[in-house]
Amino acid sequence: MANYKEITCTAACNKLKRKMPYTWDLNIYRGCEHGCKYCYAMYSHDYLGSNQYFSDIYVKTNVVDKLEEQLKSSSWKREIVNIGGVTDSYQQIEEKYKLMPDILKLMIKYKTPCIISTKSDLILRDYDLIEELANITYVNVAATITSMDENIRTKIEPNGVESIRRFNMLKEFSKTNASIGVHFMPIIPYLTDDYKNVDTLYYNAKDSDVDYVLPGTLYLRGKTRGEFFYFIKEEYPNLYEPLNLLYKTGGADKEYKNKLYKMVNEIKVKYGISSSYSKPMKEKLSKQEGSQLSFF
Repeated sequence: MANYKEITCTAACNKLKRKMPYTWDLNIYRGCEHGCKYCYAMYSHDYLGSNQYFSDIYVKTNVVDKLEEQLKSSSWKREIVNIGGVTDSYQQIEEKYKLMPDILKLMIKYKTPCIISTKSDLILRDYDLIEELANITYVNVAATITSMDENIRTKIEPNGVESIRRFNMLKEFSKTNASIGVHFMPIIPYLTDDYKNVDTLYYNAKDSDVDYVLPGTLYLRGKTRGEFFYFIKEEYPNLYEPLNLLYKTGGADKEYKNKLYKMVNEIKVKYGISSSYSKPMKEKLSKQEGSQLSFF
């Protein structure tokens, strides 16, 4: 059972140190209820003195006020904000706190472009706001989808919604001016990397009229590595040794990845789907006449 704790933040948007197609990160919660066994962000609870990333959920109660302080500043350049890069903004607690509608209203008010990625279809609640924002500036709505086999998905993402519901959500947003994408990541070797899963996922992506599918293999480091291998030993013991051999370092070996991406690229071509999320981003940003948006 989740333990919700209210906290305050000193700033809503945090500037990223590395150069990416977006400059700012906005997370309205700390911790995530989805419980994904591969989550790379488990380490982020360490400085809070908690090792319960999936059950100790911190709510930034002043995040809306802090966001407006930043967006109304004369120094704000309307750069792209990545919403939910560390914790899902539409996890279960959002049903209660309803922070995202006010966040989106500020994005509309200050004409600020954003990327929203989620594993939930709760985002449909805010459809009208996202549609309005997409008519003003660049918006990307993306769903992380890893497996079309619900028996597997419920084990690796126990509290995320069904994959088909995520595709149905994307199909609805494809009716707006927003850029639509699937983050097919992480691809878990020997578990979600088979041809049937990849082909079915791309088939549904095509059917949902997405702009891109961005694939990425599993990466294991720090706390995530230990938690993931504990899960594998418990649920898929036959994969424990093969995965240990494959992941001698943080990433799978080159030979495996070359073989995997050869198959993925063939399926990508089969369905005519781009793997570039920056292409639709650049195209849509370029249409913003007189815009002061920055793209890196």
